[in-house]
Amino acid sequence: MHTVGSVTAQLEGWFPPALAEEWDAIGLVAGRRDAEVRTVALAVDPTIEVVRWAIEQGAQLLVVHHPLFLRGTTTVDGDSPKGDVVHTAITNGLAIFVAHTNADSARPGVSDALIEALGVKQSMPIRAHASDPNLGLGRVGNLDSATTLGEFAARVAWALPATHSGIRWAGDTGRRVQRIAVCGGAGDDLLPEIDADVYVTSDLRHHVTSEYLATGRAALVDIPHAAAESLWLHPLAKRLQDLGVTATVCPIITDPWVGHHA
Repeated sequence: MHTVGSVTAQLEGWFPPALAEEWDAIGLVAGRRDAEVRTVALAVDPTIEVVRWAIEQGAQLLVVHHPLFLRGTTTVDGDSPKGDVVHTAITNGLAIFVAHTNADSARPGVSDALIEALGVKQSMPIRAHASDPNLGLGRVGNLDSATTLGEFAARVAWALPATHSGIRWAGDTGRRVQRIAVCGGAGDDLLPEIDADVYVTSDLRHHVTSEYLATGRAALVDIPHAAAESLWLHPLAKRLQDLGVTATVCPIITDPWVGHHA
């Protein structure tokens, strides 16, 4: 029999807590470790819609990437959005577990799924972890052959789940690119460390992008945050299934934008 404790212990083996950034909030958020687990649901964000979906699937454990309480809390008032998540989960026997920056730095992790989806077969971290140069944030590696920035941007759009916000790129569309750097999630803090033709990440701001492009370094591709990180869920589901539990990936893309005009 699998339990919340046995499944989360395996997850912590794959994504060691020691790899998490010091500001992060990971691990078991709700639930009891001795509770039986037959079905695990996986998602990027622990929204109330995702929690309700997981309950509908008959899941006893929800594994998410983003923390529910990243900045801490003083209440789980059931009438508040996050309190509603906690109360709904607990009253329906659903435990919640977070693997965030530890899943970013581990291998295979979030950025591995992203860079492999873009056609890079071998990669190394952009910022290596102190404990192991093969672990760390972001990934960088080479495509088998060079392409243009415009063609590469089309490849990125094809590889990601569809969203209303789509992708954006900055730089000469005809620029030849072969060395690719990526970071799942918001990765603008890695910009000074990028040694590549193009850098793919999320949540790039106007001034940061403009000032970086002025340095003449990598072109930039800005991608929807949750959609990019959702690529990690399917390989993780396969690993969980190999343990003998049912694992199902939430189809809800939790990108908050619901429309745009070109």
